[in-house]
Amino acid sequence: MIPGSHMEGIDVEPDTSTLEQDLSKVKISIIDSALIARLNDSQQAYSPAKKYRPINTADYDYVLGIGDVLSIGVWDHPELTIPAAVQRTAEFDGFRIQADGTITYAYAANVKAAGRTIKELHWLLRQKLGKVIENPQLDLKVVAFRSQRVYVTGEVKSPGVFPITEIPLTLIDAINQAGGLSERADWRTITFTSGEKTETIRLDDFYTKGDLSQNRLLKHGDIIHVNRSDNQKVFVLGDVNKAGSIEINRYGLSLAEALSDVGGLNERTANANGIFVLRKRPENEAGIIADVYQLYAQNVVALVLADQFKLQPRDIIYVTTAPIARWNRLISQLVPTVQALENISTIKTQGAFF
Repeated sequence: MIPGSHMEGIDVEPDTSTLEQDLSKVKISIIDSALIARLNDSQQAYSPAKKYRPINTADYDYVLGIGDVLSIGVWDHPELTIPAAVQRTAEFDGFRIQADGTITYAYAANVKAAGRTIKELHWLLRQKLGKVIENPQLDLKVVAFRSQRVYVTGEVKSPGVFPITEIPLTLIDAINQAGGLSERADWRTITFTSGEKTETIRLDDFYTKGDLSQNRLLKHGDIIHVNRSDNQKVFVLGDVNKAGSIEINRYGLSLAEALSDVGGLNERTANANGIFVLRKRPENEAGIIADVYQLYAQNVVALVLADQFKLQPRDIIYVTTAPIARWNRLISQLVPTVQALENISTIKTQGAFF
């Protein structure tokens, strides 16, 4: 019956038991300095062994594959450097590793190249040419990397396919080669698929906290997908000046910023002690389905706490209406009705008099 933005109870008796069951699965906490410290600790709970562990690229060695193009030369033997029978490629004169994984070079026929490193192939060619040329000195290098590639998709400036070369390619390197993240990208997490395994990479931990464990050394077929920031929103409802949704940017969003972005509380009617943050909790053994955090915002300290309370995507902020404001709204709705009834009564009385 009372108008305005406030939570209504349940009057239907059969539904009360269900409501009580749901409420038993909700954990309510007061926003204070202890709570903020506890939340920060849970978000920054890293394993010391993983936090600053760099990727080991010292042992990296490129493995040749089908489609790679090689340039092979022998010192003091120009006739072997650019054989007339070799088909020219788009990049350089070279030797393409065939579909069966082999190459043919001079006196070395059908040499298995795919699956070998450049050092291993260099040694093998020297062994075969050494039967004809005394102590051959080979110059072997890859001039076109075509056998291995990774894919960068989603919200980057230049999505595409990028080759793996003799220089180790990491996840961060691939994103940079794709032009970096776009304006609509989700800076918090990205999806990384390698083989049959898909995992979520916390990109913000790498950039803001130096967590090197979030980086990956890429191999053939890996997929990096950068999500859009559409789901990075919080919702502000209740007795505020302009209810709506707010996007969380790469720097995060605090409770104070969210309330400010919607124009603040309605100073005439809002209940400063009724600011709630509702947060869905992932499935856990405790059976808690949601956390509700309440802020008492009638003092200056509460404003500081609101600025320190960091919101998470899909949080719901609800500001209740003060009881006196609900009463005033009820009176404002009833007064015109009472006046109308009084006018009707007056008209009837006057009619009876005449």
